[in-house]
Amino acid sequence: MSKQDYFAHPTAVIDQPCQIGTGTRIWHFSHIMAHSIIGRNCNLGQNVYIAPHVEIGENVKIQNNVSLYTGVILEDDVFCGPSAVFTNVINPRSHISRKHEFKTTRVGKGTTIGANSTIICGITIGTYAFIGAGAVVTKDVSPYALMYGNPAELKGWMCSCGNKLTFSVDSSEEKSVCSFCNAEYIKRGWRVEPKS
Repeated sequence: MSKQDYFAHPTAVIDQPCQIGTGTRIWHFSHIMAHSIIGRNCNLGQNVYIAPHVEIGENVKIQNNVSLYTGVILEDDVFCGPSAVFTNVINPRSHISRKHEFKTTRVGKGTTIGANSTIICGITIGTYAFIGAGAVVTKDVSPYALMYGNPAELKGWMCSCGNKLTFSVDSSEEKSVCSFCNAEYIKRGWRVEPKS
């Protein structure tokens, strides 16, 4: 891919080979390691580190001071707030190499990861989930779930537009209509999905 397909600040370090999509912007002091994949129209803020084999979808926004280590996968439209932390080993020790134990962490399409939150490795965060600032996420997160606290707990549900949902019982189903965008949702037990 030619340099003019994306923007990189002169202080950014980009190791080859890697894939960087058209329209992506990489800002001051960021480091993109070889064999990483970054989709189109992403924005990587100051001091962002992307390790080898990290996969980033399209239209992803990564704010300042975020490090994505090998094993992290961000799907399209993910937002990572400033200084969010991702890990890739459950039981690290400086004197023991555990590179063969890297765990995969997948962040679903449209998810928001709040500032200063910590995402423990080996989990899946569902589509359009919303992780509050400072949360410590230690287990899988359902789609559309609002999670915050340490450890993070389910505190509600969010629309794909980022507005909190309120559910009411209508016959045998729990339903919600977003007060911002009018999208409709159905809640079945611990799972929320858009009304088809």
